Amino acid sequence: METPADPRARRLFGGSARALGDLAGSPFRADRDRIVASPLFARLGGVTQVISPGGSGLLVHNRLTHSLKVAQVARAVAERLTADERRRDLLDSLGGCDPDVVEAAALAHDLGHPPFGHLGERVLDRLARQRLGLADGFEGNAQSYRIVTSTEIRGTATTGLDLTAAVRAALLKYPWTRLDHPDPHPRHLDPPPRGASAPPEDPDSGSSKFGAYRTELDDLRQAREPFAGKIADWQQTVEASVMDTADDIAYAIHDVEDFYRVGVLQQGAVAAELTAWQRESGHFRAVTEPALAGATARRPGAAIERLRRQLHRKDGWIADDEAFAAAVEHVRQELVEGLLAMPFDGSVEAEQYVARFSARWTTRFVDAIAVTDAPSVRSGHVLLAPAQWHEVQVLKFVHHRFVLARPDLALHQRGQARLLGTLVEALWEWLLDPAEESRLPRRLHDLVELAEAELHPRTSDRIGRARGRAIIDFVAQLTDGQAVAMLDALSGRSGALWTDAFVL
Repeated sequence: METPADPRARRLFGGSARALGDLAGSPFRADRDRIVASPLFARLGGVTQVISPGGSGLLVHNRLTHSLKVAQVARAVAERLTADERRRDLLDSLGGCDPDVVEAAALAHDLGHPPFGHLGERVLDRLARQRLGLADGFEGNAQSYRIVTSTEIRGTATTGLDLTAAVRAALLKYPWTRLDHPDPHPRHLDPPPRGASAPPEDPDSGSSKFGAYRTELDDLRQAREPFAGKIADWQQTVEASVMDTADDIAYAIHDVEDFYRVGVLQQGAVAAELTAWQRESGHFRAVTEPALAGATARRPGAAIERLRRQLHRKDGWIADDEAFAAAVEHVRQELVEGLLAMPFDGSVEAEQYVARFSARWTTRFVDAIAVTDAPSVRSGHVLLAPAQWHEVQVLKFVHHRFVLARPDLALHQRGQARLLGTLVEALWEWLLDPAEESRLPRRLHDLVELAEAELHPRTSDRIGRARGRAIIDFVAQLTDGQAVAMLDALSGRSGALWTDAFVL
């Protein structure tokens, strides 16, 4: 049992009992219950994972169901690791691995995801930096951390969840800020950690992925204090590494489930890609890079050859051609000859087939988890065995190649991107109207005050930056449906006076 003296159990604000879950005994179990009780956790049921449930016509994963499954996998991994006496000393030397911490972090890891999934994340980042002048932009992981640590501007009450240091540290998949912490910044390492490099199209923008904005830097430092000297400044804690690995596992399996249900994944197309590469792998390996990106690009097998080469470029520490070939074959057997051989028709038999597929892969991955005291810069202390790591990459490839690259999905997402841009502009105009200040949505008004309090009084254009951050915070906390309803109301298209757009 952890005690208040344990630095891992330290809270931001002193840690008095505030929630029903605090009766649970363990401060980490209390964190789990605080997260589940949060309205922002319930909100995830209305946030897209990859495709909008309304657009698919079927029940598919949203951010809430995804988070629940990540938590399920993460706890299974943590319990498996801590049950092994041979690993306990290593885990303790690295800072510990508590299943309650892992589960709590998994439940909270997507709290900051905005409407419309990763598309919304990219759009809000562009708007935040280019339209609103916010150097930190927007990042879903950093937004999650902001939500659980944000402070009320009046008195000592908190609007955050006041989580323990261990759980906050476990939320940090990317334990650095966009530009300058820690020093030297991990994007300057060779190779940089996963997510730390800048996007090729904008090399001066800082890390593509990061765990906290500068406004939460002191909170990040406090969360990481108990792990000082045990792991590198830029390295995930063991518990963060478990959560991150579980997220990868859930993403690889459950997105395949969704697109099988919707009918997007077709056996013929997936089979053609995998079997063509298997049949002609020697030929593909001899193809030059320009040819692979040009005349050969649309040929079946070329896309997965590009994946093989990309893995060698980015992850040479683990990429292996024999393991890659074995992964392609295993995915072909399980997916092409297995799941996709029986079209989904909504029957009990089809549902059972999906459940068995998911259970088989989940067990396979959980059983393949290892711990190392000297991971690659591109890995955490907890990682999959090489065979299963390659299988995850191939499953992700299937999702990217046969779902995310579809023109019909692009059409849908371009409309969502335009919606978010128009909504941000409309809110900005509203904030600039002095006659309407008293009629702003109360939450937006409070977020402006919070953002002002965070900025130094001498900050250039302090009011403008505070308004910009408040708009981004406000839009990021909407569900997909609320974003649509709010823009309908602001544009005069809605005929309803009272809508959920204003239940904010």
